[in-house]
Amino acid sequence: MSLKNLKEYLKQRSKEDLINEISGLFSKFEYVKDYYQTKLGKNDAQVLQKYKDIIEDEFFPTRGFGKARLSVAKKAISDYQKMSPASEGLADIMIFFVEMGVKFTNAYGDINEPFYNSMESMYERAIKFITDHGIQDMFKTRCIKIVEDTVNIGWGFHDGLSNLYYECFET
Repeated sequence: MSLKNLKEYLKQRSKEDLINEISGLFSKFEYVKDYYQTKLGKNDAQVLQKYKDIIEDEFFPTRGFGKARLSVAKKAISDYQKMSPASEGLADIMIFFVEMGVKFTNAYGDINEPFYNSMESMYERAIKFITDHGIQDMFKTRCIKIVEDTVNIGWGFHDGLSNLYYECFET
């Protein structure tokens, strides 16, 4: 089905039918509920926390050891980004991802180069986003803490994050 077909279908429905259909989607699908909560400006913090919990659970589940599946954690960021207009929330969740990765490394020891490349890439993306949206003051403390917490991590990880931090916050 194409978007064009969907639009034709929706045009043929009455307002009441559309309300019932959207209400049904809202009731059946959590993603739709999250979308409308953020779109209507209600409970964006609650939706943000839900996606941060997905990330945290990948690194530090309630039981057992974290799997640190970066694809799952990145999908949480992507899903949140698709539904939330709040730039602060998106910056928050990207920084949170890096914080969890750094905490995981410090808890369980050295990981591998692709892991650190992914963390550094997300940090760079977050820093750029923060700068582009002029919200450095909101995130400066957390960003420098990430750099400080990586002093003893190898693979050039600390140096890379440090350079990114100083390019953004100290220029």
